[in-house]
Formats: sequence, structure tokens, C-alpha cells
Amino acid sequence: MLPVTDKTYQEKMNIFTSQVTIYPVSCEQLADGRSDLEWLDAVLAGGSKIVQLRDKISNDRTVLEKALAFRRRTKAAGALFIVNNRLDIALLSGADGVHLGNTDIPAEEARRIAPAMIIGISANTGEQAAGAEKRGASYYNIGPIFATRTKKTVKAFIGPEAIATYSARSNLPFTVMGGIKLHHVNDLVKLKARRIAVVTALTQAPDIEEETRIWIKSIQAANEKNSKS
Repeated sequence: MLPVTDKTYQEKMNIFTSQVTIYPVSCEQLADGRSDLEWLDAVLAGGSKIVQLRDKISNDRTVLEKALAFRRRTKAAGALFIVNNRLDIALLSGADGVHLGNTDIPAEEARRIAPAMIIGISANTGEQAAGAEKRGASYYNIGPIFATRTKKTVKAFIGPEAIATYSARSNLPFTVMGGIKLHHVNDLVKLKARRIAVVTALTQAPDIEEETRIWIKSIQAANEKNSKS
């Protein structure tokens, strides 16, 4: 797969690699009665530079309407907007990217259709991480690290030790996800995890905005400490 040379794409990836610390993923069903848009406003106010819309329940029109609102608000905040698993919704809403799981459309096809879009893929094995760039991915996600409520059917969790193993097999930037709590941050950053994706750690926080700030500060502090050691 040839590298993407589009200037706008490169600018977006520069934000991803240099500014993203916390990577909030929405889940309205686990947000204690708060809507995805309420969650969005809170994480943006807390300083997040990226958000992912994940809605596997609503009908297509509702998801598109939600995505269009996400696009307007993220653009105003200068944050990246990623749609989970729905390339069509990502394209129609003008999102910056799409995140694809292993049962979604292949990343190679997404790259062919959307050559200048950020494309994330899920890597549940070392082989999937190793092949991410060849498949056209911009980044890959390592996980699930720990047990998580958003993957109820998944029984095997790869553990934090997978971070070093998987990341050694690819030069692409990566995120980590799956049951991660605030007390895990220091250990994960020591393993070179720079971007941490979370769902319930923020959706179920009493004060989502403040919790977002706390996560960002914790990841930044851990990165600074790790760079000096």
C-alpha cells in the first residue's frame, strides 16, 4: 500500500500523533442517561482532541444525524472526528476518519474509497498489527487489554504485555483500549502507549468534562515522567 500524500490527511495525522492522549469513544447505553451529544460536549470541553462515535443500536438515519452534529461540534473545537465501523456514515458526515473492526469492511477497500481518510483498525493479534500498514491503516488499536463491558461476548483479553509485542511489529501509531482505568495509566505509558481509548471511564463519570481533564493530565504527566527515565 502506497503512503497517503494528501496534505490535509498529513495535517490530521500530525494532530493524531502529537496531540491525542485520551481517545474517548461514545456509548449512549452506558452513559447513565446522558445522550451522546451531552457526552460529546463534555469531552470536548475537557480538552479531548479526538472523539469516536460508536452507535451500534440506532437506525441509519439517526446515526447520520448524530454524526453530522458530531462533525459540526468537533470542527468548532478543532478536534478529530472518527466514526466506528460505518464508512458510509463517515463519508456522508465529512468525518476525519473511520475505525474498522475485524468483521467490518476491509481496510484496503476503505482506503480505496476514501484515500485521504484516517483509517483505524482493531488489532487483536500480533499478526493483525503487523499487517496494518499493508492493509491501508493509519493507526491500529491494541486490545482488549482488560475485561470490558463493551465487549461482553469476548472471553479472552490480551493483557498489557501485548503492547510491546504488537507495537514492535508495526511502525504505525497505535491506541490501546479495553477495560482501562485511571490507575492503569502509568504502567501503560511505560509500555509506550501514548494514546488511550476509553468508553465507560468517561461515559459513566459523574463529571465527564472534569474526568476528561484528569485523564489528559495523567497521560501527559506519565509521558513526561517516562521520557526522563
